[in-house]
Amino acid sequence: MKEITLTVYGADVICASCVNAPSSKDTYEWLEAAIARKFDGHKIQFRYVDIEKTSERDVDAEYIEQIQNDELFYPLVTIEDEVIGEGYIQLKPVYAALEQHGYVTAE
Repeated sequence: MKEITLTVYGADVICASCVNAPSSKDTYEWLEAAIARKFDGHKIQFRYVDIEKTSERDVDAEYIEQIQNDELFYPLVTIEDEVIGEGYIQLKPVYAALEQHGYVTAE
């Protein structure tokens, strides 16, 4: 099975419209742990992109610009460069996106 990439875009400061939500880094770590349990043995590359820094990847730069222009909220989660969730992240849409890529649960 092809390895896919899940990316979390975020910053150290919690999004102003995401009051009481976990930080971007906490969201990244939580997703990594939850997905590893649910899809054990699958090859998923996890990336964290700090929106306060510049990125070499054009796709990252585009998402960072959209976040900075308030077109998207952070943390922003993408799978294979497709937006899966933004702001307050929930597992169900992330799991559904992984399943669409052919991943099956470890249960």
